[in-house]
Amino acid sequence: MAIDPIPFLTKYASFPSVSTDSAYSAGMKGARDYVKHALAGLGFEVEEVATPKHPIMLAERGPDRDDVPHIVIYGHYDVQPADPFELWKSPAFEPEVRDGRLYGRGTADNKGPQAVQLTALSRLLEKHPDLPLRITFLIEGEEEMGSPSFPGFLEKYADRLSKADMILVSDTGSPGTEQIVITTGLRGMVGMEVTLTGPAVDLHSGVNGGPVLNPIQALATLCASLHDGDGRVNVPGFYDAVGEPLQWEREELARLPGTEEQYRDLLGVPGFLSPGGATPFELVRFFPTLEFNGIGGGYQGEGSKTVIPSKAFVKITCRLVPDQEEDDIVAKVKAMLLERCPPEVSIEVKVDKGGSPYYVAPPGRPNTASDLSPVFARACAAAELAIEGAFGKKPLYLREGGSIPIIRDMKEKTGLDSLMIGLFTPRDNLHAPNESFELDMMEKGINAYEDILYRMAYPAD
Repeated sequence: MAIDPIPFLTKYASFPSVSTDSAYSAGMKGARDYVKHALAGLGFEVEEVATPKHPIMLAERGPDRDDVPHIVIYGHYDVQPADPFELWKSPAFEPEVRDGRLYGRGTADNKGPQAVQLTALSRLLEKHPDLPLRITFLIEGEEEMGSPSFPGFLEKYADRLSKADMILVSDTGSPGTEQIVITTGLRGMVGMEVTLTGPAVDLHSGVNGGPVLNPIQALATLCASLHDGDGRVNVPGFYDAVGEPLQWEREELARLPGTEEQYRDLLGVPGFLSPGGATPFELVRFFPTLEFNGIGGGYQGEGSKTVIPSKAFVKITCRLVPDQEEDDIVAKVKAMLLERCPPEVSIEVKVDKGGSPYYVAPPGRPNTASDLSPVFARACAAAELAIEGAFGKKPLYLREGGSIPIIRDMKEKTGLDSLMIGLFTPRDNLHAPNESFELDMMEKGINAYEDILYRMAYPAD
């Protein structure tokens, strides 16, 4: 079955597959059935694996022989919520082509890259129907909510997946079609929700204001204590396991196109923090963070309601770099929250673990894992040639600031390393209104992927 990428992605992205909201269950099923049909049309045997939340698509095709490379291609069919809907120029789940881009929720994260992979494979199979390559597609439906069902899935399927040689992923980013990045590292993540409680009920701020510590004031003070003035995380031991980037990584980063001023303008911020003198590009790739993702308390409606609220809360996430461990960071941050919380309010900390960091250096670079698969090394060589042919430049090998929780889990449970080719860019507005996928990136990506898979199947050519 030949796949036409733009119509395919337009239809795929029209399914509102928001995994975090049960109101979108029909959209989840629609997206799942759509990709399942596409895989079956390419000759895959598709298994829909039930989970406590959203099923995982596990599909396989190709000869099952020791002399044939076996690649797992990972992706996800769920998307982020599209709110606020009023900020979209066209409806979030009615994809529309404008100015060389396809706009719609999920077009870049992660349905567009899947369209690239499936189209490339369909074109290659038309030319080589007996392709000597075994491929397993693993497409989950919970990535945007932290993949809570994935550990249970791995308990049952790790032995089966460990028969493969490597994982191929395109759920990471590049600066643009002028420079593709192969991602060598992902930050891990852990979340906490902190609730401060003062009075038993909301109080009249005139009658009771003064002696009662307002939980919002207490929370603001507590949050402010977690960073120094330059943005460095003010938690003892937070940076203990953080190493300096290697020299070859700094050299790769120096080749990254774009300036700090261009980056600042793209984000629409007046300036950057610089903890420890690090540049913005170093901070997002090599260093951990502690961020406030949501905060609330008291009256949120129109106009005024003069109360001292009973409760205030903040949602915190920490992005972790290689060698940092979730349990250690949780213990250190939680200890500081408890220690610094004013005695006039009580505190509750709920922890939501998200995943550990992952790192793999390419072949021939220092700190390369000793167990690096020969097929992984072959895939790196194939990707370098294919990307240079399709995009005009060799790829850069760089860490990324984002997190894909299952990548570390797959490494620990199956021993497989991941080759991560970035196909979305900062202009794609991931997780924000007006998300889009660049059509030029799509076509070049298809050409590159077709070449990569061909070179993996026919290395002598």
